[in-house]
Amino acid sequence: MKLIFSTHNQNKLKEVRSLIPANIQLMSLDELNFKNEIEETETTIEGNALLKARTIYKHTGINCFSDDSGLLVDDLNGAPGVYSARFAGEQKNDQDNIDKLLNELRNSKNRAAHFKTVMALVLEGKEYVFEGIIHGKITTEKQGSNGFGYDPVFMPEGYNQTFAQMDPETKNSISHRGIALKKLVDFLVTSSVLRTPPSKEE
Repeated sequence: MKLIFSTHNQNKLKEVRSLIPANIQLMSLDELNFKNEIEETETTIEGNALLKARTIYKHTGINCFSDDSGLLVDDLNGAPGVYSARFAGEQKNDQDNIDKLLNELRNSKNRAAHFKTVMALVLEGKEYVFEGIIHGKITTEKQGSNGFGYDPVFMPEGYNQTFAQMDPETKNSISHRGIALKKLVDFLVTSSVLRTPPSKEE
């Protein structure tokens, strides 16, 4: 089965490829030579995930899924949320975003936060949504060099390491994206689209 992951983000693609079953041929937007950036005009994480999946499915006619993620910080009333990637500006720079986040929380005693990912799948023209959430806290400084985005300053509940300090396998097994992706994969595995039709015996 061919399945498009509607992203140009190579870090996300690497994470997802490590979890997708071998019988799914996963393709990225770059592999399709789709260079356009899909403008995220919706006001919710769910809305942007669906927008991107619908756009690519309409363009290609191939089953596809897209994700949108956000970091929601309690003391910032849920910000940056849907604007996580461009929290510090349209340049979408990870370091700038982290610097702004740490600055805004510099006097905060409540550093609770959670990551949320929504994966939107368009399969044979029908739409499905899968959600993953992980709770944790924002550290006072960057720790670790793995991962991307806010990983160096997010420490999940029950762990004494940030996402950026964890090996990829550990992070993927507990992360918001990993949780949402597992739900999507479980759905695909049980879907009739992935089942091999029985051979007809004469």
